[in-house]
Amino acid sequence: MLIKWKVPKTIQWVIKLFFIFLFIFTLFRISTYIAFKPDDIKLNDVWSCFAMGLRFDIRWISILLIPIVLISLIPNFSPYSSTTTKRFWIVYLAICTFLLMFFFGADYGHFSYVSTRLNASALNFAEDAKISFEMLWESYPIFWMILALIILAFLFYKLYTLTHQRIEANNITSINYLRRWYLVISLFLIWGIYGSINSKPLKWKDAFIYKNNFKSYLALNPLQNFFTTLRFRKPVADGNLVHKYYNDIANFLQFDSLTKQQASFKRWIYPHSHALESKPNVVLVICESFSMYKSSMSNNPLNATPYFNTLSKQGIFFNRCFTPHFATARGIFATLTGIPDVQLSKFSSRNEESLSQHTIINNFDDYNKFYFIGGSSEFNNYKGLLKNIKNLQLFEEGSYTSPKVNVWGISDKDLFTESNNILAKQEKPFFAIIQTAGNHRPYTIPENDKEFKRKIIDKDTLQKYGFLSEEEYNAFAYMDYSIEHFIKTATKEKYFQNTIFVFVGDHGVEGNASAMYPNAWTINRLSDEHVPLLFFAPHLLQPKQYQKVVSQIDVLPTIAGLVYQPYFNTTLGRDILKPGIKNNGAFIIHHDEGKIGWLTDSFYFVKNIRFEQEELIPIQSNIANWSPTQETEIKKKYSVFTSAFYETAKWMLINNKQK
Repeated sequence: MLIKWKVPKTIQWVIKLFFIFLFIFTLFRISTYIAFKPDDIKLNDVWSCFAMGLRFDIRWISILLIPIVLISLIPNFSPYSSTTTKRFWIVYLAICTFLLMFFFGADYGHFSYVSTRLNASALNFAEDAKISFEMLWESYPIFWMILALIILAFLFYKLYTLTHQRIEANNITSINYLRRWYLVISLFLIWGIYGSINSKPLKWKDAFIYKNNFKSYLALNPLQNFFTTLRFRKPVADGNLVHKYYNDIANFLQFDSLTKQQASFKRWIYPHSHALESKPNVVLVICESFSMYKSSMSNNPLNATPYFNTLSKQGIFFNRCFTPHFATARGIFATLTGIPDVQLSKFSSRNEESLSQHTIINNFDDYNKFYFIGGSSEFNNYKGLLKNIKNLQLFEEGSYTSPKVNVWGISDKDLFTESNNILAKQEKPFFAIIQTAGNHRPYTIPENDKEFKRKIIDKDTLQKYGFLSEEEYNAFAYMDYSIEHFIKTATKEKYFQNTIFVFVGDHGVEGNASAMYPNAWTINRLSDEHVPLLFFAPHLLQPKQYQKVVSQIDVLPTIAGLVYQPYFNTTLGRDILKPGIKNNGAFIIHHDEGKIGWLTDSFYFVKNIRFEQEELIPIQSNIANWSPTQETEIKKKYSVFTSAFYETAKWMLINNKQK
């Protein structure tokens, strides 16, 4: 039919390419639906998502193909003008296909890991390309994956060559160069990029009309989601909203009347009557992926952390501590600053605008300050963030005698040993932070560490209790073994009796927590943020177990309270051991899903910043214990407060600079 209409060969080829790419995009969307659909989503629920997805796909196919049409307006640059131009355009298409398949593959991995489409957050790892690639290389069969992509691109190269040749063979008689065909197809492709038949072009946010994250992500494709979310990487704050919500935050933080009168977040905090009057040392251990539901403290039958379980009964232990978010960089930032890292699509430690931060650690004037990390502090720009701590002595990869075991540097056991050797020599009080990394892919356990006994557990049992593999389980258990080694070694040192050891997870890990906790932990991903928080000092603190919800951002104010240290607080953390503290709770954000929420002792309120959706979810059981009227009132109250916390945190990211 196209030949009969005297359609130029270039246009015939572009039309065939259009349907080839449309088939690829559609096949990918169908496979995404099959692989990741929630149990409550049925095929009849998503036809409109596929229809909108078709519009996004046509947009990106049009972007890929329009250069061929526009440049071919000059006849000598047409893919049918010479062997050279033919080869150029086929190579162009093969490269586009390679990149397309790369995006699709990365999207699959991203969806599998965090249940969202690939977005600009992935650039957080690209900014540490060398370390990130080493981690991937040590954790996954990267060579074979890249080889598969190259082979796939080569096969498509052959397909594009074949379609080109068939059009050539089917057009025996010459066809005149007709510019109108190029103009018509150009207009069609421009309309495809515009994506709409009305005055408003197709926009990323249009996919969120479904008010359901999975449906919205099914409608989008990874290219649209990635390139649109690039704009979320720059901090934006609204001072008017902060002013509007000031009283909500001031009441929560229990500001005095003078602070409220000044409409300020800056306040001096003085020790409460039960605090310690000595100058104890502080060792804050930030534990990689210390997910509470996987631990023995949650009565997980696999008993991966028996030593820490024993330790938790000998100290002040909070079994309902939550990080504001997922990701190590965000956890370190929140712990050191007292601000949830609410920046979308980029870690605040990587943002110049939010890198300068006040930290309570600087109020420990008479203390030597140390930071120990087994790998490089360049990763996620920890080094830039740590510059906010005055006179900090940083120990990292290259500072130790122990051998490097993987991309994350030395093993956790060796990190604790090296840290202890430094701390044991101190004559002045010290504040030390130790950041572990072993409980992370590639889950390396040193072969020469014969004391640690690996366990063999069948896959079904592992998955039932929240673990994905034996490697993950044994790495989790090795973290416990390393902590045991550290504490037993430290007890032999003179600093031990006057030291408070604080253990907190940098974040949790999404997974099946249904054997240990109500549905909210698994379905609503509270397992991502639930971590243990322990203050251990057998010679200084009386053991006590707390069931109340607290936050990672509360760690530094609470440490300051315990050591009787006056401190200047400018952010959102608070001393959770201070008498009279009210309104237990923790702020949570799932950046990629656009969800923000507030967790209390009895419920989890969550709302979406991209569309109107609010949920009230019980956390003590799977059954709500409130009436419809009560639910309406709770949602009304916490919708305002959650937004207040979020907007205030956004503002603080760029207005809490180190003085």
